[in-house]
Amino acid sequence: MSTTVRFPAEWEPQSAVLIAWPHPETDWGPRLVDVEETYIALVVAITAFQDAVICVADDDLQTYAEARLRSARVDMDRVRFVTVEYDDTWLRDSGPITLKTADGFLQLDFRFTGWGGKFEASRDDRLVEALTAQGVFANATREQIDFALEGGGIETDGAGTLLTTWKCLHERHPDASREQLTAKLASWLRQDRVLWLDHGYLEGDDTDAHIDTLARFAAEDAIVYQGCDDVSDTHYPELQAMAGELAALRTRDGKPYRLFALPWAKPIFDDGRRLAASYANFLIVNGAVLMPSYGDPADARAQEVMAEAFPGREIVPVPCRPLIWQNGSLHCITMQLPEGVLA
Repeated sequence: MSTTVRFPAEWEPQSAVLIAWPHPETDWGPRLVDVEETYIALVVAITAFQDAVICVADDDLQTYAEARLRSARVDMDRVRFVTVEYDDTWLRDSGPITLKTADGFLQLDFRFTGWGGKFEASRDDRLVEALTAQGVFANATREQIDFALEGGGIETDGAGTLLTTWKCLHERHPDASREQLTAKLASWLRQDRVLWLDHGYLEGDDTDAHIDTLARFAAEDAIVYQGCDDVSDTHYPELQAMAGELAALRTRDGKPYRLFALPWAKPIFDDGRRLAASYANFLIVNGAVLMPSYGDPADARAQEVMAEAFPGREIVPVPCRPLIWQNGSLHCITMQLPEGVLA
């Protein structure tokens, strides 16, 4: 395999999006009916543009999921099922991080620890190995790395710049310095710049401030981020400080980034617990951006901001209010597979 290896940006051409279908043994059990509707809407949105690869726990679940998708008139020629064990459905964090090489792909299989041991994750930690063993990927070499890292904790522009948060990486690796973590991330992910954010968080988020809930690249010179303009909200100081950090960042050629602030949804509570409703948790697919919507008046403005940040791409809202009950949203349950990596 060539030594030329690159971590592609999410907006580059894709083969498919990888997801896992919820079932009663996952954390979705108590609210399975509601979350299934989100998954159906998600697959409808994905397959309008490209293929979907859906992990299922067994043949019965595949039969059930296929029936639900057919009833929603999904183009089943764009759907592939894979039977594999999993603890839960957060494939952004348990799925493969795929790098492109000159003649194929390198899939990094980092340790998934259930976000620092908060939840059981032994089957999720073996997911990439299991998918590889089933021949899901083509021209790909799996590299197992004994280091806790989730896909939601990193963001790349595809040109060697990584964006991440100190809170998350420090929580996973408290004995490592920023310099040590920078060197490790740069080496494994083939990056020559690592940009750290020290501010930004969402109540109800148990990932310890994943970057994909806060700030995302829209181009090599553009960042979309979750804003907060409500001075009475507890998030206001941190998200304003994060906005200041983003304004101080510079592109590779020394210019400020073009910044796109997403609106702030009204607080959403569940039994007194605030849920993390972030518009930054969007998914880029071929020709479109799938945007989480929450049934909030801010949904419309968020769609406008996305259209400004991603000219030429269709902006497709996907109802994600059921997802935030489990502290994640649209990007968290998906993992894009670059063009050519799917067998």
